[in-house]
Amino acid sequence: MEEKVLKKNKYEIDMCSGALLPKIVLFTLPLMLSGILQLLFNAADIVVVGRFAGNEELAAVGSCGSLINLIVNVFIGLSVGANVMVARFYGAGQKKELEEMIHTAIATALVSGVILIFLGIIVARPALTLMATPEDVIEHSVFYMRIYFVGMPVMMLYNFGSAILRAVGDTKRPLYYLLLAGVINVVLNLIFVIYFHMGVAGVAWATVISQVVSALLVLRCLIQYDGELKLNLRKLRIVPDKFLKMVRIGLPAGVQGAFFSISNMLIQSSVNSFGSTVMAGNTAAGNIEGFVYTAMNALHQTAISFSGQNFGAKKYKRIAKVVLICELCVLIIGLVMGNLVYIFGEIFLQLYSVDPEVIRYGMLRMSIICTTYCLCGMMDVMVGALRGIGRSVMPMLVTLTGVCVFRVVWIFTVFAEYRSLEVLYISYPISWAVTILVHTGCFIYVYHKTMMGRDE
Repeated sequence: MEEKVLKKNKYEIDMCSGALLPKIVLFTLPLMLSGILQLLFNAADIVVVGRFAGNEELAAVGSCGSLINLIVNVFIGLSVGANVMVARFYGAGQKKELEEMIHTAIATALVSGVILIFLGIIVARPALTLMATPEDVIEHSVFYMRIYFVGMPVMMLYNFGSAILRAVGDTKRPLYYLLLAGVINVVLNLIFVIYFHMGVAGVAWATVISQVVSALLVLRCLIQYDGELKLNLRKLRIVPDKFLKMVRIGLPAGVQGAFFSISNMLIQSSVNSFGSTVMAGNTAAGNIEGFVYTAMNALHQTAISFSGQNFGAKKYKRIAKVVLICELCVLIIGLVMGNLVYIFGEIFLQLYSVDPEVIRYGMLRMSIICTTYCLCGMMDVMVGALRGIGRSVMPMLVTLTGVCVFRVVWIFTVFAEYRSLEVLYISYPISWAVTILVHTGCFIYVYHKTMMGRDE
């Protein structure tokens, strides 16, 4: 009979027994810090290239973000599948399946990264042309994207590796690796852009090199792991049934992310129709909101790992407690952070622009979105819980309909009739609220159908 009690590493968190709240907090805080650090390091990229390279280079880096996300999101989604399946096999104490899943995930990361190199290089110019990138910017943008995509294998390796670590509760070491890589990224930005005058190429190469560092650290961690996640490079291979399970969970998550990018690009085009001042205010407010979203999104990842482990261990009643605690936590974080950001919004917006009109439009967006942002966090937690218990297609369809399709319909109907920024922005909280209700109904249905009365 297969051993059910797996060897524990000191960085792991026992998600299947004991008080949940302290463990959820212990798991979530490093994830929040990781996300906020990543935003700060990305902001440093923008600041360095904007201050020392010029407006065209700054526009080039900024114009690539949504396109990069659109291309990469599907593959990043597979790491969600790896997280869920590793958590499930770990919670169930299935050593053989766990080992095969880990090696399949890392092999998939490397293959995905190589595919993305060619995909990014090939589609860079036609996609940027389709997005009407200005002629004085497009050459810089294409150059930046092609260098950036050279680093895709190591980027995928870090994302899949950190997803594996998260599945067993280790969120501290990915934070340490990200901190070190981020510092290296900032230092190299300054050297490449200021000293060597490399412009966008310098920013891109600094990003690639820092990703190499973070990926090697995660790989080293797994190879030297003192526990059941130990990686043996000689055993790297894609096990078909494990790959299909990972894809079944991860592909819908990736598709959802890709469609989110498309709907956000459509909303951005609606904002653009109001002129450059509104665009500037919207961009500044959106960047500030990113810090609130990142903090809330940590609870989404927490819900995935805790639900996945307890599902594997057949501790079904604990899953309901996980969902309740995560929802309460994200509600508090969203309300407190969102409203604090709005209250001090003018101060934050002045970091981006001193133009009173830009600040006014930024505050308009924040007055509607930041004050209701907790709804977005609550929606994401419910999605994470459903994915953790193996239901990935259901939350994808609900989210795409309730958020993406709803906003597109809103733009072409309500917004077209009552054309104002307030009407455009109000589509966000309405879509979140509707989607939360449907997700909650789905979770209750799944819970009662497959879990109630089966707790061991």
